Amino acid sequence: MNLEYTNFQKLLSEFLGTLFLLLIVIGSGIMGESLASGNAAVALLANAIATGTGLYVLIHLFGPISGAHFNPIVSLYFHFSEKKKKKDTILFIIVQILGGILGVWLSHFLFELPILQTSLHIRTGMAQWISEIVATSGLLLTIVLGLRHNPLQVPALVGSYITAAYWFTSSTSFANPAVTIARTLSNTFAGIRPEDSLGFILSQILGLALSFFILTVLTKAGRSKSTTS
Repeated sequence: MNLEYTNFQKLLSEFLGTLFLLLIVIGSGIMGESLASGNAAVALLANAIATGTGLYVLIHLFGPISGAHFNPIVSLYFHFSEKKKKKDTILFIIVQILGGILGVWLSHFLFELPILQTSLHIRTGMAQWISEIVATSGLLLTIVLGLRHNPLQVPALVGSYITAAYWFTSSTSFANPAVTIARTLSNTFAGIRPEDSLGFILSQILGLALSFFILTVLTKAGRSKSTTS
């Protein structure tokens, strides 16, 4: 059954979804690190599994309401590809950033840590920036081609991709400016120094541009084949 949702419901969906996403990312990082006895691989595995499975649930819950973007890059892609209203896209991005920040603060509260923090976790350099380009473009390919070929599997596809990308990228696949901004406010396992965040965000934007090019080529080829068959 197709339901029509108001703009407020869509914005609330994006706010809550991004809030829970950061609650999962930061909280699982804190828990994983505290239980891993110094084993970074175990902590990262816990962080990756929690994030991937959490995304699976969040996309299922909020996807029918707002599309479950939880990510300014995803919102910008659909803004340009589907000619969404500029006001709607800007509001999506604002609530995603605010939801992410509140998710970080709530996670600190749940683990009895100082709520207001600034990360000291160094994440910079060409390898990590290129990792963010790859991670972001791969995420968009997963979403867009998933919606095109098998939309019911998108939650599983995105969750699986992010779980894998935690491990095959040196940046651990932020792939999301709202997540990047929020993680500057947590000096925990998943944090990133504020001064390193700009390089990540610029790389994510480059990933958006790269995915536009790739998807334009792939989807045009798909339409051409179906026309001639």
